[in-house]
Amino acid sequence: MQLFRPARPEDAARCREIEAAAYAAREAAPLSRIADRIATYPQGFLVLEQNGVIAGFINSGCAHEVDMADDAFKALAGHDPEAPNVVILSVAVDPACQGRGLARALMQSFVRRMADAGKSSIHLMCKSHYVPMYEKLGYRYVRGSASGFAGAAWHEMVMNL
Repeated sequence: MQLFRPARPEDAARCREIEAAAYAAREAAPLSRIADRIATYPQGFLVLEQNGVIAGFINSGCAHEVDMADDAFKALAGHDPEAPNVVILSVAVDPACQGRGLARALMQSFVRRMADAGKSSIHLMCKSHYVPMYEKLGYRYVRGSASGFAGAAWHEMVMNL
């Protein structure tokens, strides 16, 4: 059984575990940052439970002006929950659960929630091999990002709601 719900403080450790397994070590957010994101904007931190266990999550913040190269935003500096633009900070599915369409289901639920909340757009950065997946989900490629986060090459994408 799948359940989509906002994250709770007690979810932080499991979400950190998934993030550490799904991202390269330099890219994964530390537990303190994940806990801060849950506390600061729980309505933008969606978890997917399967049979009572968190299998994946998406977390985000909101901004009036989006600067995807602003690494300080990863700590939600400048976040305003009333702002119209959503910035996804991470999408992670437990590697043991990948290949089952969970990322797609999680993203579809997240997009519906943000549209229902009256948001105007959703922005994200991803590596080049994820660009086609996000395009299939309705995102439009914007450009290669100026962000050098974790020494990787990132690509900016947007979905207008």
